[in-house]
Amino acid sequence: MKLLLKFNLIFVLVFGAGLAVSGYVANEFLQRNARAQVTQQTRLMMETAMAARTYTTSQIKPLLVTLQAHQTSFLPQTVPAFAATESFGYLQGAYSDYSYKEATLNPTNLRDRAVDWEADVINTFRNHKDQKEVVSERDTPTGRVMFLARPMRADPPCLECHSVPRIAPAAMIRRYGRDHGFGWKANEVVAAQIVSVPMTVSLKLAHEGFQDFMVSVGGVFLITLALLNAVLFLTVIRPIRQLSAAADRISLGKLEDCPELQVKGSDEVSMLAASFNRLRRSLVTALGMIEP
Repeated sequence: MKLLLKFNLIFVLVFGAGLAVSGYVANEFLQRNARAQVTQQTRLMMETAMAARTYTTSQIKPLLVTLQAHQTSFLPQTVPAFAATESFGYLQGAYSDYSYKEATLNPTNLRDRAVDWEADVINTFRNHKDQKEVVSERDTPTGRVMFLARPMRADPPCLECHSVPRIAPAAMIRRYGRDHGFGWKANEVVAAQIVSVPMTVSLKLAHEGFQDFMVSVGGVFLITLALLNAVLFLTVIRPIRQLSAAADRISLGKLEDCPELQVKGSDEVSMLAASFNRLRRSLVTALGMIEP
């Protein structure tokens, strides 16, 4: 195997190992960064929903309660959960993969009933009283999504409508019935606020960034390999070939066809060429002393 090929194999092995490690680190970094971005979006959506709830409680509900007192109908707009869900619904018109739900085990409005995986999240909060939130991922028909969930407890004001049907507002009973949405207990976890944000776009960008990184590094490697080959050929391979050719001529007794090699620099190859020139001169001198 030729020396230049050996060097190239060493370069490829070393760079391949470095590329594998760099690729792994870069991919992990890009994936973490993508998830961090999605997490930030999820928290922003959650705070948006909380803002809608707070606005309804502090400004809308006082106005509508006065109006509702003079009517026989129930106004769901006075309920913070209804306001947050409705306002988020308008956002879904532009971002259909984003969702917000106040998933409830026993809701008044059946659209809030928790499905299986949401019920599991609620039960997690019920079984771990000190847990403040859950951040996780799940697969959906449209791709992978990240969700952020926070527990919702039945505060005392909630029991005015959700303890037993006989003390609930009659207008609410007429609208939603008396078969669900009751039996809540004070400070019991009855629901979970859940915001879901798609990860498809962020993960796709991370994957594309990883591919661009690997292609760029691969291109740099090829250029570097070409430059190294040129440098090796000029500084190592060609001088060694010249030495080898001169040694062959000397071994065949063709001293007159073997001029001294040019010595440039003070590296090991130059020192080898200088030593070879001394050896050649010594052979010439020795042969001259032997010849009559």
